[in-house]
Amino acid sequence: MTHLIATFFYVGHMRPAPGTWGSLAALPCAWLIYMVSGPWGLLVGVILSYILGVWATAVETRGKDDHDPSEIVIDEVAGQWIALLPVAFGAHMMGANITALWPGWIAAFVLFRLFDITKWGPIGWADRMHGPTGVMLDDVIAGLFAAIGVIGLAGLFHLL
Repeated sequence: MTHLIATFFYVGHMRPAPGTWGSLAALPCAWLIYMVSGPWGLLVGVILSYILGVWATAVETRGKDDHDPSEIVIDEVAGQWIALLPVAFGAHMMGANITALWPGWIAAFVLFRLFDITKWGPIGWADRMHGPTGVMLDDVIAGLFAAIGVIGLAGLFHLL
């Protein structure tokens, strides 16, 4: 069970760039969650993926030298869903079809991958924590930065 969670249904075994595959796999899952339960369901998904991710990562890395193996991508899923929250809540508030906000989906994906890969500032600090909390927390922070970027880009776009 922990391997299924940590690898997000084995997506983490895809090569190359398993983190990018994990982020991509998170997109249709976010859409499905939104369609079933709206933006609040996606927020619950973020919380559950974080809690389950810490647990699954702890079990999967126990006794191993590598504290953050590349096949663990549940952290990317949680971070990607955070990056999508402004799109989900924006669509809900405006009564718009969430797929009509496709530029926000692209921005959320690109910004999240940018912050996750570069590990600027507090993202790098969290990554250096090691252990399951560090594995998850750097992507949560990257997701928050990406969400802020999505909000900024939406504001800029709507001003033009």
